[in-house]
Amino acid sequence: MSDLVHLDVAGGVGRITLDSPENRNALSTRLTTDLERCVDAALADDRVRVIVLTGAGPVFCSGADLKEQRARNEAGQQGAPGVSGTLTGLPGIITALWESPKPVVGRINGPARAGGLGLVAACDIAVGVEGATFGFSEVRLGVIPAIISVVCIPKLGPARAMELFLTGEPFDAGRATEWGLLNAAVPASELDDAVGHCVANILKGAPSALAGAKQLVRRVPGMPMAEAFAWTAAESGRFFASADALEGMTAFAEKRPPRWANR
Repeated sequence: MSDLVHLDVAGGVGRITLDSPENRNALSTRLTTDLERCVDAALADDRVRVIVLTGAGPVFCSGADLKEQRARNEAGQQGAPGVSGTLTGLPGIITALWESPKPVVGRINGPARAGGLGLVAACDIAVGVEGATFGFSEVRLGVIPAIISVVCIPKLGPARAMELFLTGEPFDAGRATEWGLLNAAVPASELDDAVGHCVANILKGAPSALAGAKQLVRRVPGMPMAEAFAWTAAESGRFFASADALEGMTAFAEKRPPRWANR
């Protein structure tokens, strides 16, 4: 039985590809298990400095595997495929991507629905094709976007999330960019160049600083101002005293590329 998700590592990039195009890369139990394995492997691999998440075929991810879900319902099984109450399956995958010290770039090759939008929102930066459409279709199926709301609401904001969750209305890549779910929408012929440009710029940063910068975005918005200033001042001091900072400033003075530790 072949894997439904693949991890390829080259040039500091771990490319994770959902590879079940005949099923529109639906989040079946098999695909979710394979995806969790690949994400864990990319995070553990010292060669990987940036993770790129994409899909094979014309669709990025169609959400839950409804055929599998119907079978589970008929068998009296509770819950959705690949979802449990613990940080495994889809919750674990989303958490791992969101909290990853390695930047995660979404190469959104086509439409995404429901749970697929949770994967998009879990990426730090997401670039999609202009022709892609998106939608939170859960309420039209009698369910709710429960798990993915944890990352989609911070990306969209409460007011926009409420509208999209309640209406289930599809929206295009332009709207997804305007509302913060995507960082950019480009023609399909330019997708690889746009993602490559983004990744190349990220790779110029120190791995430790990239992880620290992610933490700023994740933590500061939820802090009271005094707590935020205290924590960021401590973090600033810690980074300015680091070996990477010394190397970065030395390289700048010497007009050469920095030689980061763990590169």
